[in-house]
Amino acid sequence: MKSLFKTAAVIGFAVAALTTTALTPARADDVKLGFVVKQPEEPWFQDEWKFADQAAKEKGFTVVKIGAEDGEKALAAIDNLGAQGAKGLVICTPDVKLGPALVARAKANNLKLMTVDDQLVDGEGKPLSDVPHMGISASKIGEQVGQAIVDEAKKRGWDLKTVGMIHVSYDQLPTAKDRVDGATKVLEAAGLPAANVFDAPQAKTDTESALNASTTVLNAHPDITHWVAAGLNDEAALGAARASEAVNITPDSMIAVGIGGADSAINEFKKSQPTGFFATVIISPKRHGYETSLNLYDWVVNGKAPPASVQTSGVLAKRDDYHDVRKSLGIE
Repeated sequence: MKSLFKTAAVIGFAVAALTTTALTPARADDVKLGFVVKQPEEPWFQDEWKFADQAAKEKGFTVVKIGAEDGEKALAAIDNLGAQGAKGLVICTPDVKLGPALVARAKANNLKLMTVDDQLVDGEGKPLSDVPHMGISASKIGEQVGQAIVDEAKKRGWDLKTVGMIHVSYDQLPTAKDRVDGATKVLEAAGLPAANVFDAPQAKTDTESALNASTTVLNAHPDITHWVAAGLNDEAALGAARASEAVNITPDSMIAVGIGGADSAINEFKKSQPTGFFATVIISPKRHGYETSLNLYDWVVNGKAPPASVQTSGVLAKRDDYHDVRKSLGIE
């Protein structure tokens, strides 16, 4: 009888221990989270990983960083994380149309899923709003570009009615269209005639393509002496600035504003003399790496779901203040 009581007591203690373990939230050092990006060699994604590591260090969890350059690798990355015992992942997918497949694969591996930068879409191209997302507001950033151009044009005493705009376009990418349209809207609202907006379609999103497209516009309108330019990225604005130099338009007659704060933009600011590339809107990777990781951690550990959608913007940086802006964003 005593032996029976002892056995029952041991079983009771074991059950209690199991129950306690099940009800106890995961410890930080037990939590492993994935951070999957589509272009691991790019500085933007390297910085996102850096800030994800910062969040992990502060909270004590582990970040598993994986590059996934195509859809097959993205799906394999989710399986990899599941096999490692991860609890969730943040992903910037190489193909947003993989949305349903990525969601299903994450569910099969018991992983909570968040997206960053690029939002997943369903089979009809509609955003998967049930997957928490942090993205970049393309239209807001475009409007920042437009306002920066307006402010500088006024400072120079330009009459916007006589100014030409190089609308460096890459319309097959919705983000590009939204950015340039945002800038154009602000300029037209400030007095730039719609007839003075000249489309310069790029074959690719690099500086050379922007230069070629912009040169065509400038050569077609030699009567216009003051120009502004906006496009998808820093390379688009730099291409427009290079084109203006090629047709002997001086820097004080060109205002090109880029987006991104890439090394190419910073190198332009470092030149001994100002060029037609006036400014860039720097997009900070800090929130995209740090905040998404913290939100995912809180979701896994405390059950607090992240906001359904967060849209970030950027900070304008010019030749005389880019150091301070980069420091404020944690990237210098």
